[in-house]
Amino acid sequence: MTIERRLARAGFTLTRDYPVPVERVWAAFAEEDQKLAWFGDDDAFERGEWAFDFRVGGRDVAEGAFHDGPVSRYVATYTDIVEHVRIVTTYDMWLDGDHMSTSVASFELEPVADGTRFTHVEHGVFFDRFWADGPGREAGSRGLLDLLGRHLA
Repeated sequence: MTIERRLARAGFTLTRDYPVPVERVWAAFAEEDQKLAWFGDDDAFERGEWAFDFRVGGRDVAEGAFHDGPVSRYVATYTDIVEHVRIVTTYDMWLDGDHMSTSVASFELEPVADGTRFTHVEHGVFFDRFWADGPGREAGSRGLLDLLGRHLA
């Protein structure tokens, strides 16, 4: 079988206001037990490998299988962390062992009158058979921000 080699690029910005202080949102990313409680925490997901190293140069790994579906693998490296202000990562995704994409994502936290404004900006490159998956990545990220919101509630 011949694999068609192609690239596609996609980017998006998502903003959420969470009715909790910046420190609470920060802890959801910076403390392993909290991140484990919401990041990909879904009844339709069976966890696999997990690693957490929240520091500049540290790596996170989250792998799991969707029931009756593919195995997803996320490997991120933290490139910039400013406490209570921002987190920047580069990350790669695999689906059933096939390299799907490489992305740069930034997460900014800003105090607002009713809590925290959280802004997620992402730019990704999608490979080969995954070239059209940019909109799916945005939808998946929206879902994660919804899980974060439920965790913070």
